[in-house]
Amino acid sequence: MPGAPGGGRPLIITEDPLLLDDLLRLCAAAGAEPHVRHTVSEPGAPDPGAAEGGSEGGAGPGARVGWDSAPLVLVGDDAARRVRGAPRRDGVLLVGRGLDDPAIWQLAVEIGAAEVLRLPDAENRLVDRIADVVEGAGRPALAVGVIGGSGGAGASTLACALALRAARAGERTILIDGDPLGGGMDVLLGGEGAQGLRWPDFAGSRGRVGAGALEESLPELHALRVLSWDRGDRVVVPPAAMRSVVAAARRRGGVVVVDLPRRVDEAVAEVLAQLDLVLIVVPGELRAVAAAGRVAAGVRMVARDVRVVVRGRCPGGLDAEAVAGLLGAPLAGEVPVEVGLPGRVAEGEPPGAQGRGALARFCDGFWQRALMPVQGVPA
Repeated sequence: MPGAPGGGRPLIITEDPLLLDDLLRLCAAAGAEPHVRHTVSEPGAPDPGAAEGGSEGGAGPGARVGWDSAPLVLVGDDAARRVRGAPRRDGVLLVGRGLDDPAIWQLAVEIGAAEVLRLPDAENRLVDRIADVVEGAGRPALAVGVIGGSGGAGASTLACALALRAARAGERTILIDGDPLGGGMDVLLGGEGAQGLRWPDFAGSRGRVGAGALEESLPELHALRVLSWDRGDRVVVPPAAMRSVVAAARRRGGVVVVDLPRRVDEAVAEVLAQLDLVLIVVPGELRAVAAAGRVAAGVRMVARDVRVVVRGRCPGGLDAEAVAGLLGAPLAGEVPVEVGLPGRVAEGEPPGAQGRGALARFCDGFWQRALMPVQGVPA
């Protein structure tokens, strides 16, 4: 919610010191500096119950943020009865530790609470809600995965080109290298020496990763952000870290492209579950089509939308539609073999950089179709 009143700072209403300590701790974990009140003020009137000092209110313009203007209101169970007369609004959460009194649910209805959250069980959920306010949660990114149906299919090349063309079309773009044995997407983009974090730096991530902090920490190459591997020995990132990082990338909006390995292990499954679309790249060879069938079967167990990209022409009378039919997935398109592309890549030119090339034309057309349903819709 970009531009939300209250500067993205939630409002806490409680007089319970133990609950307040918990809520301040959770706000800090979400990167939020809250306002704290003991009750709800009348519009335009000073709040006699306002806490003093630091993040708990104090003087200045921030102290005037109240029930109507805060983007999120956390009402302690001790304060629920005191706010029953407040105007109805969205973004009210009733929070407590006990919540065993059946009357608390009636109070939640009376104050218009969207959720009743019991601590400590709901701590992760509450941190997520607070962080959404801080980060300005809007429409998530369109997330597309690219996976090779066989070895040497050109999936990394297509993933790189898709990300590059999206960035050149003005989309906020993050390219994620999900294949530790692929040689590095930063290398493919000519930025192996670029400053920024790589996957090993996120291996210990748990819970929520800040979307803005993630984007700013990654190398920026050709107007897009890249999360790749370093040149070290680590080839495994825990599934929880994969899930957290990809979720953070999606929260920034725009486009996320993930280059996937051909195996579907637990970490890859975490990524597949968050993707809107997975493209299986199949070379125009009969053996590649046979191999792609096994890959497609594994991907379909997790991904909700799987489509086929055929690279080059198939021999033996098979056309692209027939290949997609054999794999039991819709055809996303056919990419002709682009003469001279390997040589240009070897000389440092990223795939898709030449707008007139067959690969760039395919990517531009893909994004025009894929982004059309969401263009013009307010975030």
